[in-house]
Amino acid sequence: MALLSKDQIAAADDRKWEDVDVPEWGGTVRLLGMSGTERNAYQSSLVVMGSNGQPQRLNMTDQLAKLVGKCLVGEDFERLFTDKEVRDLGAKNGAVLERLGQVASRLSGLRKEDVEDAEGKSEPTPNDDSSSG
Repeated sequence: MALLSKDQIAAADDRKWEDVDVPEWGGTVRLLGMSGTERNAYQSSLVVMGSNGQPQRLNMTDQLAKLVGKCLVGEDFERLFTDKEVRDLGAKNGAVLERLGQVASRLSGLRKEDVEDAEGKSEPTPNDDSSSG
């Protein structure tokens, strides 16, 4: 397989999405897997830093709503809930949020098995015997 150029990587449509029926809400929603930047922001939002600049504890407040809110999009693939509106989403049925959170986690590669699969499929890194300078 040929090596990809920067332009080819930038042009690749690699984000997965899925429509999920939510009978409790009377319809279907669309979840779009997070980009790398969105995923990092989500993960950072769960960590409370101490005054020494080191992680102090996890902040699980509205964790499911934060996750689902980052992934819930309309037909135009634009987010339905901003980060400031996550509290509204968090007020919804916890079982629904859990179900949607599982899909969002899978689409965004956040599950433990997704990370393990990715590690198993990656190419080995070049060793010191590499011919590159």
